[in-house]
Amino acid sequence: MGWFDYVWLGIQAVFQGPEAFTILGIAIPITVLMILMGFLMGIAVGATPGLAGPMAMAVALPILISIFGFSPDALLPVMGFLLGIMKGATIGGAVPAILFNTPGTPDAYMTTLDGYPMTKQGQARKALRVAHFSSASGDTFSDIVLILCAPFLAVVVERYLDLPEKTALLILSLAFIAAVIGGSVGKGLISLGLGLMAAYVGTGEDFYPRLSMGSQTLAQGFPIAAVVLGVLILGEVFKSIEELWQESRKSGAITVIEQKGDQKLHWADIRRLLPYITRSAVIGTVIGALPGIGSTLAATLGYTTGRAAHARKGRKPAFGDGAPEGIAATEAANSSVSGANLIPVLSLGIPGNAAAVFLILAADSIGGFNPGPSVFRFTGDAVNPELVIAFGLFTCMMIANLLNWTIGGAFMRSMGFMSRIPKHILLPVVLLLTLTSIYVQETRMAAIWFTIGFGVLGYLMRRLGISPLPFVIAYILGAKLEESARQAFAATGGDAWFLFASPVSIAFMILTVMVIVLSLRKPKEAKT
Repeated sequence: MGWFDYVWLGIQAVFQGPEAFTILGIAIPITVLMILMGFLMGIAVGATPGLAGPMAMAVALPILISIFGFSPDALLPVMGFLLGIMKGATIGGAVPAILFNTPGTPDAYMTTLDGYPMTKQGQARKALRVAHFSSASGDTFSDIVLILCAPFLAVVVERYLDLPEKTALLILSLAFIAAVIGGSVGKGLISLGLGLMAAYVGTGEDFYPRLSMGSQTLAQGFPIAAVVLGVLILGEVFKSIEELWQESRKSGAITVIEQKGDQKLHWADIRRLLPYITRSAVIGTVIGALPGIGSTLAATLGYTTGRAAHARKGRKPAFGDGAPEGIAATEAANSSVSGANLIPVLSLGIPGNAAAVFLILAADSIGGFNPGPSVFRFTGDAVNPELVIAFGLFTCMMIANLLNWTIGGAFMRSMGFMSRIPKHILLPVVLLLTLTSIYVQETRMAAIWFTIGFGVLGYLMRRLGISPLPFVIAYILGAKLEESARQAFAATGGDAWFLFASPVSIAFMILTVMVIVLSLRKPKEAKT
């Protein structure tokens, strides 16, 4: 059987699978219906501060398995629903980031830097249109790369990035984020160090918790949702409440932003945005193909590279002052990760982000599909059922892309009215939703107190001019960095210099030093 035969079998598996119901004699496949339902749920979850796609996937997976069971026919409907959530949450996360300066997902944090200033300038609807176009474009590009290049890219990544190289790449990523995003190198490194310290509380080898001070509660570590949502969401909520209080004391009233000017996205706007979208889509696709790094780093790199190109051209407004290019660079980068994340999942069985973890869990729970090298094995006479399922998943992703361009666009355009909701009403709702989602996920009061504590930390960081983003990324990557370093140390026979064991890892370490040194020199050059 050839490549085209497997493509056709994968499409048939989606559209000729079990029927959900019929409309005027036309059968509606259950897989297509589940993709639609998952996509709508993902948009709602992503647009709600305090919720996230992986959280919804974690709740939905056991329910889906209990409904569909463990038969092979259940695999594509369940996976289609999860893929719909993943894609819908990515586009939905831009809504609260733009309208309320509270990112629905951690990787949408960079969207707030230009999205919210556009909202304050009365351009909320246009900002949402830019976010949707950029997100859908990046997602489509990534899916095309996945379908065409999944086996090749996975082999290349694994061939040139062994454990020492992956460790060095993580160190380079953290250094780059601290130097570029932190406002200054010093503040960025402080934020980074605090994130790593929080990541290592309660973790360790052989069940010996670290930094727990003898407390059983701390010995369990900080829940990732409590840390991320506390610093990003509650920190912003506390700061916004303080600003509202100060505003009401000065003027006796709270300002409501009125929409003004042209809110449409014209062809001239698209031509100006395309270079930023293209650059970020490539960055997000490459980052997504690297196991375990994720969309937060892609959004950061897409934004910073776009900001550098924008500064060289001298365009106004600048990044951070309400530039549509900033939204485009961020949204194209974090959306293009979703498709590329399935490259290591399908080819190597390694999840690229939290959402991909639940796709692997679904495959393991239902059976009949084992992500790994055997997936892309073309057989002669016999049919490889795993390859059929893989092309069925590709079909599901393209259906979700079509929904993204149509339903996603209508949703983004309809969300502009939310910018007229007074903040003194909205902020308590966001606070309640965040704390409720934490308790639903963790079911212990300690998680609530952790969330509030990290919210206070996020508020103090903002008041001191320290960006919380290096903190969040360091916390997310901290465990992966330690695990990779331990494995590299063991694989090299206990070589303490394993980071300098290959030309690639040496190059990454040299780049790490150069990023810090060059960032330290910039203020001095500016003064002279």
